[in-house]
Amino acid sequence: MSNPRILIGAASSGSGKTMITCGILQALVNRGLKTASFKCGPDYIDPMFHAKVIGTRSKNLDTFFAGENDTRYLFAKEARGMDISVMEGVMGYYDGVGGTTFQAGAYDLARVTETPAVLIVNTKGMSMSVAAIVKGFAEFVPDSRIKGVILNQMSGMLYPKIKEEVEKHTGVSVYGYVPVIKDFVIESRHLGLVLPDEVEELERKLNGLAAVLEETLDLDGLLELAGTAPDLTYTVPKLPKPSYPEKPRIGVAMDEAFCFYYKDNLELLTELGAELVEFSPIHDSKLPDGINGLLFGGGYPELFAGKLAENHSMLASVKQAVKGGMPCLAECGGFMYLHRRMEDMEHTMHEMAGVIDGEVFRTPKLSRFGYVTVTAKEDCLCGAEKTSFRAHEFHYFDSTACGTGFHAQKPVGKRGWDCIQCSKNLMAGFPHLYYYSNPQAAAEFLMRSAEFGKNKITVQK
Repeated sequence: MSNPRILIGAASSGSGKTMITCGILQALVNRGLKTASFKCGPDYIDPMFHAKVIGTRSKNLDTFFAGENDTRYLFAKEARGMDISVMEGVMGYYDGVGGTTFQAGAYDLARVTETPAVLIVNTKGMSMSVAAIVKGFAEFVPDSRIKGVILNQMSGMLYPKIKEEVEKHTGVSVYGYVPVIKDFVIESRHLGLVLPDEVEELERKLNGLAAVLEETLDLDGLLELAGTAPDLTYTVPKLPKPSYPEKPRIGVAMDEAFCFYYKDNLELLTELGAELVEFSPIHDSKLPDGINGLLFGGGYPELFAGKLAENHSMLASVKQAVKGGMPCLAECGGFMYLHRRMEDMEHTMHEMAGVIDGEVFRTPKLSRFGYVTVTAKEDCLCGAEKTSFRAHEFHYFDSTACGTGFHAQKPVGKRGWDCIQCSKNLMAGFPHLYYYSNPQAAAEFLMRSAEFGKNKITVQK
């Protein structure tokens, strides 16, 4: 099946990649095109932003998490029936795992998915040097996949001449320019600090930006370029086929505080036979009736610590369920919520669920940031000793009880550390796990939940 697609990359972070990608997506949606968007790498924010605000079908694509075949499969699965798919790169075009590899970077994704790439170059303070940058990126590897360029912060008067020179010296097509824009700026820091719904006048900014790009970019040319992408070949992954004594009904924490979930993870649980039941630790008074497993994702519990702490009945409901044996997976923000106490952004401590006897505290910098492979040091909720997941950590908070049930190993270098609280029914830690890296382990969690369902506890009203 044909999947028209392009990847938007950049020479470096701060080149305007996120803003321009959002503007292009909005322009395509405004044209009435069925549009899918993908974020290269493990970041939750951009896919959530694209889906909730722009209205595209959106998810992550990560070659470290999924490998080459499964990345192609997951892309094609999401892109099926779409008029165009737009992938947003990460960092600089060739920047990958460990800072010294291509793996999981924008170029790697373009290579694996055979996608034509368009390079954004911030031209501030440059003229002819732009051609040198484009030529260097386009020729750095034999098959760079770079087929086009967009010139950001470019003068409309200078653009025609620079376009001519870039195409003459590099053979790479120039698909337009973006002038200096002040009224419609959407900075990447906004996406990381607040939820999409909270960005002031966001809809006005996006539509204003899209209107500018309709005038200054060759969107028809980009659509034509997307149409040159070849059909992808892949093997459909063989998933486990668990047999359950009772259908696993998994309560999924989903609200302002807990919203970081890989779409692929939730879809995989559903494909494995689970029924997902959303609930809010902020707004609901207790866990949903009839569930037999719990999933707490990441998010912003530190921003809503007061509200979470005030919901005494929910805290008691969660503690009773997990202490009573209900299987529970918790990551990062969800892991923080399960502690006895948690610090907020102002260093004020709040009482939390008390499942884990420890305290969460704020730190001045990222702790243990980046990709890891986590491997069980003992039998755990998701399988036997040596069960492993590929995962990612990103948190400014730390814990007095990080756990020692798994060992996390960086993919490049020798650095590693122990992590994750483990018991027969609990796996909770800072790493964000990617289930497609071990579908059998995800199925094991569901089987444990279904088995628990035969002997449900009564959750207090």
